[in-house]
Amino acid sequence: MTVGPIFGQLVLFSLPLMLGNVFQMLYNTVDSIIVGNFVSKQALAAIGSTTMITNMMVFFFNGFSIGAGVTIGQYFGARDMEKLHRAIETTMAATFLLSLIFSIVGVLLVKPFLRMMSTPEDVFADATVYLKIYIGGISGLLIYNMGSGILRAVGDSTRPLYFLILTSILNILLDLYFVIVLKTGIAGAAIATILSQFLSGTLILVLLTRTKDIYRLSWRELRLDFPILRRIVAVGLPAAVQSVLTAFSNIFVQSYINFFGSDCMAGWSSYNKLDQFIMLPMQSMAMAATTFVSQNVGAKNERRADRGTISALILTCGITGAIIALLILFAPSAVRLFSPDPAVISYGVLFIRTNVAFLLFNCINHVLAGALRGRGDSRGPMIIMLCTFVGLRQIYLYVVTHFIANTPRIVGFGYPVGWVSCCILELLYYAHRRRQRLTKI
Repeated sequence: MTVGPIFGQLVLFSLPLMLGNVFQMLYNTVDSIIVGNFVSKQALAAIGSTTMITNMMVFFFNGFSIGAGVTIGQYFGARDMEKLHRAIETTMAATFLLSLIFSIVGVLLVKPFLRMMSTPEDVFADATVYLKIYIGGISGLLIYNMGSGILRAVGDSTRPLYFLILTSILNILLDLYFVIVLKTGIAGAAIATILSQFLSGTLILVLLTRTKDIYRLSWRELRLDFPILRRIVAVGLPAAVQSVLTAFSNIFVQSYINFFGSDCMAGWSSYNKLDQFIMLPMQSMAMAATTFVSQNVGAKNERRADRGTISALILTCGITGAIIALLILFAPSAVRLFSPDPAVISYGVLFIRTNVAFLLFNCINHVLAGALRGRGDSRGPMIIMLCTFVGLRQIYLYVVTHFIANTPRIVGFGYPVGWVSCCILELLYYAHRRRQRLTKI
């Protein structure tokens, strides 16, 4: 990524990422669609209420993978092959250790988290079953995410996509078999998901182990190199902490939604699944920006790194804007995919048409944060996102529900409040950091 046309490289790199994220999201989305149509709206609400909890674990590893990707990308851009190998072995050793810890601790905390969210009794049992199975088998997903992060850091975003396509198709088939044929309900949907994720994790390990390229994973050299681990943590931990605390904050948002009952919960769940699909271009382009900037910073090409950031912003806003327009237009049909219940559809459409246009602000948030992390600056984006996505959002929700009005629309609008305020601060911070770089030059 240090030479060649910038727009073309960003598109070619981010497109497999985007498609990969689509297929990865299909795991949980297919669960919701099948359960919502063939089990009950309470089961759909149960899956929706667990999303924020599973996201805390996944987002932590995604933050850690950002740190690994930036470190590996900079070594790759600088052609330091010895440190590149040590960074890869360190990354995977830490992944195996943390996967085990997170699975055990996560299962033990399932019921306390669900109680914290004020999960209604008609949803609680299903949510507990789904969450315990999902978290117990989440290591396959975490290993896949970290392994694919290594491949992205060296410019390969294509082969992880092939694995996701395969395992996503398998997940759909297993979902249909367990839920419709075997009548295993929400437990069957969870089992289908973790089996598919284990396969994706296994395939990525086989690829890293058997490749002849310079990023080959050697089991004999698998160990923690603490100087490199500190460098990974310095970049990845702020991103991980920000993601985890944001997801934790969203648990409280879910508790506000739970107050309105299972119909509203199911509608919110449907909206959230669609919202996550809209965010795919910005998340994928943010990853592309991180890799692009890290490699060019490693190659001492600052001007190209800046041009790549601007190109990523233009591409992300254009793609996301088109998707938003289509979703607003076809909102009822989109929600109907998840449930035929009129009340659920009504709530889902309400949340979509209130919130999704504001996701354009979030495009700027994600791409600028990705570019800053590519330069090794994770602390600034972390502080900004925590202040807005967590602090300001929670203040807004408390004030409006206690002193203005407690309605689903007002509660749901807590998301745009965080996005817009974050965008303003992120732009100011990025401009400040750029001025500092130019002053040094």
